[in-house]
Amino acid sequence: MAGRGRAPKRIVGLLLAGLTGLAGLTGLVGCGGSAGTDAASADVRQVLDRRAAAVRDGSEKAYVATAPPGSVAAAERAEARTGFRNLRAVPLSDYAYRVTGFHRSGDRATADAELRYRLDGYDRAPVVTARTLSLTRTEGRWYVSDDRPAGDASPQLWEQGPVVAVRGEHSLVLGVGQSRGTLSRYAGLADRAVPAVREAWGEEWPGQVVVLVPKSLAGMAELLGAPASGYRGIAAVTTGEVSEATWGSPQPEAVGGSGQAPADRIIVNPDAYGVLGSFGRQVVLTHETTHVATRASTSAATPLWLSEGYADWVGYRGTGRTAAQVAPELTRAVLDGRVPDALPEDGDFGFGGDAGKLARAYESGWSTCRMIAERWGEVRLGEFYRAVGAHEKRAGAVEAGLRQVLDTSPEEFTRLWQGYLRDRLA
Repeated sequence: MAGRGRAPKRIVGLLLAGLTGLAGLTGLVGCGGSAGTDAASADVRQVLDRRAAAVRDGSEKAYVATAPPGSVAAAERAEARTGFRNLRAVPLSDYAYRVTGFHRSGDRATADAELRYRLDGYDRAPVVTARTLSLTRTEGRWYVSDDRPAGDASPQLWEQGPVVAVRGEHSLVLGVGQSRGTLSRYAGLADRAVPAVREAWGEEWPGQVVVLVPKSLAGMAELLGAPASGYRGIAAVTTGEVSEATWGSPQPEAVGGSGQAPADRIIVNPDAYGVLGSFGRQVVLTHETTHVATRASTSAATPLWLSEGYADWVGYRGTGRTAAQVAPELTRAVLDGRVPDALPEDGDFGFGGDAGKLARAYESGWSTCRMIAERWGEVRLGEFYRAVGAHEKRAGAVEAGLRQVLDTSPEEFTRLWQGYLRDRLA
């Protein structure tokens, strides 16, 4: 919905489903297991080690030297030079390849690999993404002629163009096709969001965020590995990147109750974000920062009305906006006598459907969290969120949280919420 930051709740699960099969590959997949193939695979590992070391050392010359030599490979060397310059500004504390498969045919080969990298000062575990590398052998040595995302893996930001990096007090903003001044403004918004989220949620999270700002909606969709049509009008989303600490954990946008957070990224849609006013931009960044903070307490047991409602509650907390101002679609429904029968289902939060229905879903989640904060207190709201996320599965999680933390039942809670809507919105 335009003007609202939304988190794609199944992004992490989809990425993990596509990559988990690589996790068990501890050796190379050879072609017949011949001595020649074994020697070639060892040589390929070495050239990838040299390429990774060149990135870590900031050596363009060493990086380009891993591309094929000679005039016939001028295009490959130019592409390597461009690729290195695109990522040169990215602050990396780690960058390495692990070969998981090798397929050779004469002087050509393909290597399947995991690229592991860590943003300096922000990623507590390496991000892991699958890559496919094409290699050629010239004068007895192997060179990288192509390095691309594997299968359904999404590209990295630096594959869209030269990255500009801006560090804030609590944030790192990486952008492509954006001016440094524009990225500095994003950093300012993120730096204000972090203390606001800390005040509401607490201190048990790193208190810093990474914001990616591609050139356009198309760039955002490419980073998410999804059609652009699904995110048109969506100002920002938060994803939990696949990291070594969470490899194989089939959790949606979270590591439920594990205490281990993946490498979160707030990805901005500059097309939608650019039409917002200063107030809306701040609400969006605070909303998305809340997803980062609550990551370790969010699990498959957490319904979207709670995770999105809580993020909106933090986003609007302390702004002085009335319920009717924050929830205009829900207000119209209540005034028309259409008070919701129940809290929204996860399916009501789909990006590509009815915009009004989507708005009412988010506003319902926000109003529910606001009711809890007003009736039971902000501390209890946080305790309820954590209690629900601590369950291993969805069934019974909300019911148990209502009983244990708020001392109420689902039926009574729904009646209280409906009365709250009539009182605040009618």
